[in-house]
Amino acid sequence: MSAIFLCRLSAWAQTDWLELLPGANQLSYDEKTGVQRLTGMVNFTYQGNTMYCDSAHYKAKTQEVWAYGKVHLNKRDTLNLFCDSLYYNGKTRMAKLWGNVRVRDREYKLTTDTLEYDAKKSRAIYRYGGRIENITTSEVLTSRVGYFNPNTEESFFRGNVVYKSPELKMTTDTLQYNYLKHRVYFFGPTNVTNKETKLYCEKGWYNVQTEEGVLQGNAMIDQKPRLIHGDSLYYNPKQKIAIGQGHISVLDTAQKVEFRGGHFYSNELLGKDVLSDQPWVRLMKSKDTVYFRADTLIHQRDTLNKTLSVSGKCNVKIFQNNIQGTADSLYYDKPAGFMDMWGSPHFWSHNSELSGDSIRVYVKNDSIIEKVHLRYNAFAANEVDSGNYYNQLAGKEIWAYFKENELVKAQVLANARTVYFPTDTVKTDTSVVIDRKGMNRIYAADLNVYLDSGEVTGITFIRQPEGIFYPMDQLDPQEQFLQGFTWSPLLRPKSWREIVGEW
Repeated sequence: MSAIFLCRLSAWAQTDWLELLPGANQLSYDEKTGVQRLTGMVNFTYQGNTMYCDSAHYKAKTQEVWAYGKVHLNKRDTLNLFCDSLYYNGKTRMAKLWGNVRVRDREYKLTTDTLEYDAKKSRAIYRYGGRIENITTSEVLTSRVGYFNPNTEESFFRGNVVYKSPELKMTTDTLQYNYLKHRVYFFGPTNVTNKETKLYCEKGWYNVQTEEGVLQGNAMIDQKPRLIHGDSLYYNPKQKIAIGQGHISVLDTAQKVEFRGGHFYSNELLGKDVLSDQPWVRLMKSKDTVYFRADTLIHQRDTLNKTLSVSGKCNVKIFQNNIQGTADSLYYDKPAGFMDMWGSPHFWSHNSELSGDSIRVYVKNDSIIEKVHLRYNAFAANEVDSGNYYNQLAGKEIWAYFKENELVKAQVLANARTVYFPTDTVKTDTSVVIDRKGMNRIYAADLNVYLDSGEVTGITFIRQPEGIFYPMDQLDPQEQFLQGFTWSPLLRPKSWREIVGEW
């Protein structure tokens, strides 16, 4: 692929006379044109190169050489060039070769139909299809056009460029190759495939030895079952590192998890993915989908690439069809089946809002909320009568139990307090009427509250309660809210689109 042998073609420019060696069958000279004609087993040296052919014409005045039939040029027994015919101008140092052109040294072989060579600029070009083979490594490169610039240590190929080695296949439209650095630069849609990974980009570079590369423009790294997309991706498989910038998407079809963000860092050795710049994660559960968003998201995986945990830092938002949440920080432990929220956490389910210094949510069967533990300054509120009233619970701790992601029971521990509005249900032939009787305000050491559709259906008090009942027409506005009451509908995510933002 490197075509290093073409560096040696620059040695054509040495002496300026043609020396005929023994073997030619016939030599003639045309005084009018100044052309010497040699035919039959022609063997001569010119400007330091030995040439063999069936016939040759040499014009001393213009230092031009034409060679025909089984042309073979040899340089110091290391470089051999074969073709059907050749033209070389010793003054301009320009050469052109036609028909079954083959150039070979100890490592590389070039095959093409036509080759142009500029000895002054040390540049060779084929324009009608060429094939380069590395004899020692079985590398093969084919393209429609090839430019070789040995002095700059770079070569250019364009038009259906295909590179193959035992471990790698590469296809692109335009390719620049620095053979000393073993680095390939892409221009145009490019596919790179090795045994474990598929890469795609529209611009970038790749090191054929280390497999390190930068992919730009609709960049993709396919490591089934993980698929990474982005505007720009850096990939280093030997160090197990990937870095992305701009519209990053990481999809794991086996784990059914998707990450997106503006910046991405992945370390396979540590099993860690870090996303920032408006990142979010989507966990596709069996019965529902959960969305997380934060300023920074960290995805921790085990040695089998299975999700262990998801952490969120700053401005955390959570959305699932029946539950939502906000916090400053989040930690979701998938195998253990719990999610911790802290830093002004809020958790919503239907018409219930839960808060505390920290919240732990227990999840079973992937997406079903089993219970929620509110720790320190725990508070729970239910909106009733379209926000006219609020059933409330407060205490040092609250355990909230759910059924089908709906709050059905709350256990308040230590310094338990509650405000709730009991009802009577009156059924008629045509309707069901809920009659709000009044407001209960009760204090106890501990208490259990039972709910149905957000309405309190029963309370169990532990140790002597103290309370008071206010009829609806005697409500004291100062007594309708417990200390620490919070109701924050504007913080509550309304849909998954709010989580994904502009994505």
